[in-house]
Amino acid sequence: MERVCLDCGARLLGRSDKKFCSDQCRNNYNNRLNRDQNNYVRNVHAQLRRNRKILADLFEVGHHRIHRDALFAQGYNFTFFTHMVETKERLRWSYCFEYGFRESGDGYLELTRSNAYLELLVEEEDS
Repeated sequence: MERVCLDCGARLLGRSDKKFCSDQCRNNYNNRLNRDQNNYVRNVHAQLRRNRKILADLFEVGHHRIHRDALFAQGYNFTFFTHMVETKERLRWSYCFEYGFRESGDGYLELTRSNAYLELLVEEEDS
């Protein structure tokens, strides 16, 4: 029985358990198998990056309070965030990486930037 490459169908020579004729065919085959999963992760990550950029741009130019509709109009998607933090005062902050916001009433959001997570990582590296 003739063995053929799982990607391109070329005849295989060499080891009896060989499945691909080259590294390129092996990569093509595995990329095709994982395409749907990789696309999902890529799309979610792209939305998180977009959300972070919107928050970062607003915060860095001095907007520390903005209407929810204005954020939405800039393309912010409230479904995607990296984590939530609840303070001792019961304030809930939604974060997209180091930039976050909380509802402050009348449809307005208070923006913040936190390096707490980054500082924890540096402390762990120093240990």
